[in-house]
Amino acid sequence: MTQIVNKAIILAGGTGTRLKPVTNIINKHLLLIYNKPMIYYPLSTCMLGGIKNFLIISNPTDVKQFKTLLGNGSRLGIKISYEIQKKAAGIPEAFIIGEKFIKKDPICLMLGDNILFGSGLPDILSKSFKNFHKSKLFIQTSSNPQDYGVVHFNKKNMKPKYIIEKPKNPKSNYVAIGLYLYSNDVIQKSKKLTKSLRNELEISDLNNTYLKEKNLELEDIGRGIAWFDAGDADRIMEASNFISLIEKKQGNLIGCIEEVSLKMGFISKNKYISNISFFKNSTYEKILKKVIL
Repeated sequence: MTQIVNKAIILAGGTGTRLKPVTNIINKHLLLIYNKPMIYYPLSTCMLGGIKNFLIISNPTDVKQFKTLLGNGSRLGIKISYEIQKKAAGIPEAFIIGEKFIKKDPICLMLGDNILFGSGLPDILSKSFKNFHKSKLFIQTSSNPQDYGVVHFNKKNMKPKYIIEKPKNPKSNYVAIGLYLYSNDVIQKSKKLTKSLRNELEISDLNNTYLKEKNLELEDIGRGIAWFDAGDADRIMEASNFISLIEKKQGNLIGCIEEVSLKMGFISKNKYISNISFFKNSTYEKILKKVIL
């Protein structure tokens, strides 16, 4: 039966080990990617697919900062709630923490340090979110697959056999990009997972469970979509430089949640204009004003 995905969890916890010392004082997902906080990018991606109901999961010391930044989402025409992940215990724990939020609905999960951009992205997202019938893993080719969850394929029919987390010798260059769609049974499946050697629940183990049951689709987002995993300083710089180039050369905004709210019809033009007042005398104010010129 086809369903609509209208809920998303954005996982914005963790310790940001690769970005220390700055992450000793600030959550990684609040760092600037060019001219916007990192959390804006996954939030805007899900919004482009039509999602309006969000749960942000973060650390006990950081939730207050996200609430200060985003509030309850009402100014954007969306709803944002918050939960705490006491310590890093693996991505699937998000579904256990978010059980009351998910209820009986399908759910989207996006990692808070992943950035997607491309002209075809809204169509890919909308099609998947509005016609959900099977859990889905979004993938793309990578030049360094060993850093991610890698899809191994059956050589005879090229169907996915299993997914392995950060293999030393990857058998393909197709990797999970940090965007997932799951049916409601993801809660119970996550509860049944066994922790790995690093004492965490592994998202690849969860995906392999769905694969074995033949209940997982793979969506290759293709070469036309830019994907960045902003997990370390070099990747943050690469993402920032790319976004800067696009915004300056083409005039297209990337990750601007206010613009996406207006574009998707979540808020009126008058509400958009009132939002600009939040950023008075800033460069961001000038960016927002260009949208309605």
